[in-house]
Amino acid sequence: MDREEVLQYFRDADALLEGHFVLSSGLHAARYLQCARVMMDPVVGGTLCRALADKIKTTLDVTIDMVVSPAMGGVVVGYEMGRQLGVKAVFTERVEGELTLRRGFEIPKGAKVLMAEDIVTTGLSSRECIKVITEYGGDVVAASCLIDRSNGTADVGVPLVSLAGLEIPAYDADNLPPELASTPAIKPGSRGLK
Repeated sequence: MDREEVLQYFRDADALLEGHFVLSSGLHAARYLQCARVMMDPVVGGTLCRALADKIKTTLDVTIDMVVSPAMGGVVVGYEMGRQLGVKAVFTERVEGELTLRRGFEIPKGAKVLMAEDIVTTGLSSRECIKVITEYGGDVVAASCLIDRSNGTADVGVPLVSLAGLEIPAYDADNLPPELASTPAIKPGSRGLK
């Protein structure tokens, strides 16, 4: 599946939004990918995650024992990646601002783990999730995402496989271009929710 095919799924789901958005990273952008809108269709979600699982299998020579993803955005993608790879999938979630495992989830010591995200921009959530996995004794062999907004520049500390790279400029709040500065910002992500 090529980049344009992937993006067409986002367009068809009205998931490639235009406006002024505050990303989970705190950066601002004129475009936002609302992956939850794409993943709400199980056929489309399965198609995208199957393509990503196939890409992982053909580009990396690794064994994967389980998938771990960060809540909220990575939960559905992580579950579907586990299904496509035939392994268990669990997720981390924020407690008092820090990602952790809850709900009785465990990561067996030495398990070969794929960290699965929906969208990567700076890689912050991915790195936080990877830290939790390693603290619980997992061995993160790779990371994955449907869309890499950094277009290959985000460093998550392990190989990152994306279904599509996309370069969407992002700006610090004190360095906005005039067209963003004149438009009210909305924050669609889940980081910082009470």
